[in-house]
Amino acid sequence: MCGITGIFDTRAARGIDRAVLQRMNDSQWHRGPDEGSLHLEPGVGFGHRRLSIIDIATGQQPLFNEDGSVVVVFNGEIYNYQSLIPELQALGHVFHTRSDTEVIVHAWESWGPACVQRFRGMFAFALWDRNRQTFFMARDRLAVKPLFYAVLDDGMLLFGSELKSVLAHGGLRRDLDPQAVEEYFALGYVAEPRTVFTQAKKLPPAHTLTWRRGEPAPQPVSYWDVHFTGGNPIDDTQACEELNRRLKESVRLRMIAEVPLGAFLSGGVDSSAVVATMAGLQSEPVNTCSIGFDVPEYNESAFAKIVADRYQTRHFMEVVQSDDFDLIDTLARLYDEPYADSSAIPTYRVCQLARKHVTVALSGDGGDESFGGYRRYRMHLMEERMRAALPESVRRPLFGLLGRVYPKADWAPRVFRAKTTFEGMARTSVEAYFYSVSILRGPMRAQLFSDRFQRELAGYDAIEVFHQHAARAHTDDPLSLIQYLDLKTYLVGDINTKVDRASMAHSLEVREPLMDHELVEWLATLPSSLKVRGNEGKFLLKKAMEPLLSDDILYRPKMGFAVPLAKWFRGPLKQRMRDAILGQRLADTGWFNRDYLTHLVEAHQAGTRDYSAPLWTLMMFEAFLRNVVDAGVAPTVPQAPAEAALA
Repeated sequence: MCGITGIFDTRAARGIDRAVLQRMNDSQWHRGPDEGSLHLEPGVGFGHRRLSIIDIATGQQPLFNEDGSVVVVFNGEIYNYQSLIPELQALGHVFHTRSDTEVIVHAWESWGPACVQRFRGMFAFALWDRNRQTFFMARDRLAVKPLFYAVLDDGMLLFGSELKSVLAHGGLRRDLDPQAVEEYFALGYVAEPRTVFTQAKKLPPAHTLTWRRGEPAPQPVSYWDVHFTGGNPIDDTQACEELNRRLKESVRLRMIAEVPLGAFLSGGVDSSAVVATMAGLQSEPVNTCSIGFDVPEYNESAFAKIVADRYQTRHFMEVVQSDDFDLIDTLARLYDEPYADSSAIPTYRVCQLARKHVTVALSGDGGDESFGGYRRYRMHLMEERMRAALPESVRRPLFGLLGRVYPKADWAPRVFRAKTTFEGMARTSVEAYFYSVSILRGPMRAQLFSDRFQRELAGYDAIEVFHQHAARAHTDDPLSLIQYLDLKTYLVGDINTKVDRASMAHSLEVREPLMDHELVEWLATLPSSLKVRGNEGKFLLKKAMEPLLSDDILYRPKMGFAVPLAKWFRGPLKQRMRDAILGQRLADTGWFNRDYLTHLVEAHQAGTRDYSAPLWTLMMFEAFLRNVVDAGVAPTVPQAPAEAALA
């Protein structure tokens, strides 16, 4: 696990400024405090920060092939590298290290851009092939590892694991993309491939970029997608057996390390399944790490302890205080873009705790998306059954009219709150799901944004992100469609972004067994009835885990990883929130309707509405403006032991 950065001259072999490249590399010190190296040649400069995990003695980067004509910088892990080495040796390649990184350069030589299809793991890498005069970038299938890039006006391509390394170059314009801002206020993150800065992009999941020097700018090329077929005729018993086999294989691959290894344990189904599987694969106790909260409704630590006790893990737990909101500016500097998932706070803290005891931690991320665990999935399926009862030609105008004329009645008993139901019935499946996951829904964004910003948007709506992905889903199954949408949006833009930045802030590598692409592919062949059955989500995973976990773990209500925002904004964060949202920095953008901002603040603090999610979204945007847009060359992360420096 590392940080990569670099400069590629797309037009000629002009010189690269070593001091600039060094600055870009240093900006990601926290991602790899063990070592840092540069490689420069005419028209190319690569930088690498190393967190040593595998082949500690000889796995330094940038790394070269036998004659030095191919150089690579790599962030991540290729879990099947040991099986690829003999295959590449049979093709005549000579290995000088025992690292997964060296597999990449030789695989490139033999298979070219198709090499990525042979890799099983999480990865983002860039390489330069001098003989072919070709620059190549790739990102793993589910975008566990990030990769940003920008092409400057002078033809220089910049890239990095974090946007801060691209900003550190000094040549990137900091013009904000209005469409990215629209996506942020709808989703809480800026969706791939866009970034908040007009000139920079994210390489999308499962894409490569191949650029031969002197040729026109290429477009990223997709090399993989998940296909929800649902046609696997397997029965429940066979599915449980096959899942257990595949899960063991995925976990086993991710336990390869030369440094202390452990797991996050929240007490939820996914992380508990990973820990139970790990315990069956090693003789010594598993290291487990949990975060508790001093607010009972947010505290799952007792359930984590049940699992820890059952498997006699070496368990570490710390309590996060309910006023742990001092990370706002730190998070803004870490994420480089506006990011509104408040669970970034406990995620940051559990990574901080884990790094005190291990260098690698396995997590349960990705389980909800592939196994059908979100409560919103069950709600969506219920709505879909209602929508299917009437043709769209009748349903859309009828319920659209009822939704417009029926009064909003949040204060009334639930049975009388029909407006939302009517509005939902009028929407298509994609529109309804987008509405359900939006932080500020369409009507709220219309009131939030000023007339000036609406003109800059030129009619763009963030729902286009969902429409574009839905067009490639190729499934009519209601659950499969929204699972596909989440795999392409929420998992990538929210979950993976959160875990990567929080873990790397503490120089911690996190591995996700439930995001193994072969496991995800197999799960996509299963019928939806094995994922959501009746009112039970994650049906298959829970059934498969019944011999390993108690019903108290498997069948209790899902809690999530949240913080008490609503109470904060009416208590200890009341003035800070008001100052940020009604202050000068947001006003200076000219993008927000001051009257609506005032309404959000006043209504929430009066207790008449719960606007905690929109208010947090606005606060984090204001923190981004101050800490990133208004910063120097790049937002800085202290170069000291990360768990102490960022606390």
